[in-house]
Amino acid sequence: MLELIFSALITILPDYLYRSRVQGREITLYSFWYELRWGITGCAALAITLITVIFYFHPATSNVISLYRTVTIISDAPGRVEEVYVRDNQIVKAGDLIFRLDTARQRAAAETAKRRIAEVDAALVLAYSERDVARGNVATAEGEIRQAGDELERRQNLAQRNSDVVSAQELEALRAALKSRQGALDAAKAQRDVVQGRINNLLPAQRASAEAQLVQAETEIKKATVFAGTDGTVKQFVLKPGDIVNPILRPAGILVPTSSGRGRFQAGFQQISAQILQVGMITEITCSSKPLTVIPMVVIEIQDAITTGQLRPTDQLIDVQDRVRPGTVLAVLEPLFEGHADAVPRGSTCVGVAYSSHAAQIEAGKIRGVSAIVMRLVDGMGIANAIVIRAQALLLPIREIVFP
Repeated sequence: MLELIFSALITILPDYLYRSRVQGREITLYSFWYELRWGITGCAALAITLITVIFYFHPATSNVISLYRTVTIISDAPGRVEEVYVRDNQIVKAGDLIFRLDTARQRAAAETAKRRIAEVDAALVLAYSERDVARGNVATAEGEIRQAGDELERRQNLAQRNSDVVSAQELEALRAALKSRQGALDAAKAQRDVVQGRINNLLPAQRASAEAQLVQAETEIKKATVFAGTDGTVKQFVLKPGDIVNPILRPAGILVPTSSGRGRFQAGFQQISAQILQVGMITEITCSSKPLTVIPMVVIEIQDAITTGQLRPTDQLIDVQDRVRPGTVLAVLEPLFEGHADAVPRGSTCVGVAYSSHAAQIEAGKIRGVSAIVMRLVDGMGIANAIVIRAQALLLPIREIVFP
């Protein structure tokens, strides 16, 4: 409307004054088009040009929102709630208790693991005693071997001096006894090695396994207690003792972090504005949650990818024409002055306009001559969008309440 009024002032109005005052022609409702056709045509062309220039270099959008993240309150494993520590809409700090699941099964597993460790320790003490017994048996067998060997040697010496004193059967019996003593020694050593193996390998492995089971049970007990991972407010939390919580099917509630989304807005501009939007560009927004207020913002980040182009591998080939929505260029906005957007609730929807500025390029000498003059005029045209967004802020209560 502003563009049309301005265009009419320098096209239709001069044409009307010239036709009626200078040429003296009578302009009626029926002769309006014929008499003022040049002025009307020039007004339409100029208005369209102004609108195109203004909205191209000063893009506007109705897709501005303050996004914030939420944290789902769930446990690592399903279970029955035993105790609840918070209530709905309560503010919590990082590390505060939220709820605890029943851990009777985990406590029983931990007690079983402790008893198993004690059992292994007792078996280890017994194995040390068995090793001492085995060592004694080895010493005994070695003594018996020495005794049998000495007796065999003495008898063999006697037989060499006088064969009638010691018979061949007696010598054979002594040799058999020596072999038997050697077998007993080997058995005693084998028994000693078995006991030593239990002490060095089997029992430590059993104890380590029991300790691992104890650690697992204690970890499960710790996981049964759910803590707040960040500062925030508990929402949609109606959990009661005895309820079943399942990390897949039934979360306990939602935690809204305190700092998430505070004072930061995301705006989606049309793709035609991709070359105009720049980091540091001044913008203005007005929100339904804070009417009659225009908040100055600044662009701090521009996403270099448009969401409609993302591709996820599936079992079907993607047809580009199926992407009906063209997608927008995402720009992240923050208040130009600290604290100006604190009163705007997170998640609010707003409208906004960005203002291009070529002043820095002109002062740096990158734009000169006629181009500099044109760019100055283009930058000044942003006042039209500034008036529009202020009109929207004033008319917002009427539009939302009277004409919803």
